[in-house]
Amino acid sequence: MTAFRKTPVALHLDAAPFAIRGERASDAAAREALLDVCFGANRALRTCQRLRAGRAPAEGLAFSAVRNGKLVGTVRLWHVSAGGKPALVLGPLAVDPSCRALGIGAALMRHAMAAATARGHGAVILLGDTTYYVRFGFTAAKTAELSLPGPFERDRLLGLELRTGALDGASGLIVPTGAAAPRRIAKQRRVAAHAA
Repeated sequence: MTAFRKTPVALHLDAAPFAIRGERASDAAAREALLDVCFGANRALRTCQRLRAGRAPAEGLAFSAVRNGKLVGTVRLWHVSAGGKPALVLGPLAVDPSCRALGIGAALMRHAMAAATARGHGAVILLGDTTYYVRFGFTAAKTAELSLPGPFERDRLLGLELRTGALDGASGLIVPTGAAAPRRIAKQRRVAAHAA
């Protein structure tokens, strides 16, 4: 007969340096502070912010990365019409500068794309660094005829089809279509923008 010993297991934070979970209302202040650190106080003036202003993120598609009880990463997706084609716009993706070597950004991207696919969305569009986002399948192949409501660098407008053909023939202005943000959240964003 073989005897089994119970071996104590030590939990190390290094084994699981962060966790990804759905965003909570209590994350708002930490998320906004992180976005200020990553993108500067004038981030509210950026072109893609025009797609998010006054809107709520797509249901179930706002995520936080947490490490040692602290919010260290965020990503959100928003409903848009991409020249008449339903899509999501991703952004901003932000990671605490002290945690960038942990792979949090890549993990948030994979998590967000899997969640969007599971919810039946067809495409995701973003404005970002091609060399970073190409590894997740984003290209400019189907965004060449799309534009944003403000200045942007054409080569940074990227798309990813979660469903084949979702961006076929997409042409024209990308405009927000998501639900309005609850008044409380919209007011918090206006206060944060004025404080900057």
